[in-house]
Amino acid sequence: MKKLVGLIIAAAAAAMLFSLAACSEQTFTEGSYTLSGTEVKSITVDAEDRAVEVVASTDGNVKVEYYASDKEYYDISADGGHLTVSLVLDKSWTDYVGAQPDISYRTIRMEVPGVALESLKISTTNEKIELSQISATDVSLVNNWGDITFGKMSVGNGAEFVTKNGNISGILAGELNDYSVTCTVKKGSTNLPENKDGGEKTLAVDCNNGDVNIEFSA
Repeated sequence: MKKLVGLIIAAAAAAMLFSLAACSEQTFTEGSYTLSGTEVKSITVDAEDRAVEVVASTDGNVKVEYYASDKEYYDISADGGHLTVSLVLDKSWTDYVGAQPDISYRTIRMEVPGVALESLKISTTNEKIELSQISATDVSLVNNWGDITFGKMSVGNGAEFVTKNGNISGILAGELNDYSVTCTVKKGSTNLPENKDGGEKTLAVDCNNGDVNIEFSA
């Protein structure tokens, strides 16, 4: 009898979870936000459970492409030359039951002109940060449970790369001697020195449970 009761309870719980998962399904709609490249001096992206891709613009504009629902959407604003893209989650606990939306709905894609930005800051979790050739005075890329990769990046003052449970790889313009380096790696390998002084620019790397491979190219 106890075994039968247990099976009934388990079946009821499974049915409830299935029902909650069905109720938590969302409808995503494609969206975009465009500004002239001359209007944008700095960019900040603050998200979670999102992949962030930054590519070179083909028309000189800054463009943000994304998918949003009534429970997962973006607050996008441009003020004084600073573009901010922030993920907003308006979800109840039942919305976290079941599988996540497909990665195609959880990707922020940005097009950025080749002109140097004053700053570029990106923070996300659980997915990759991937950049093509970017130029900025200051760069900060932070990822929790995901990789950070970048093409040849030109940095004016300094770059910061932080990841946990992910790898960091890319190319920085110039030579290693151009940078003062601090590099902390736990449970992984790195091709950078732990500490190096003397550079006019700063390179700060913190990687927990992953590898670091940053090359330099003129």
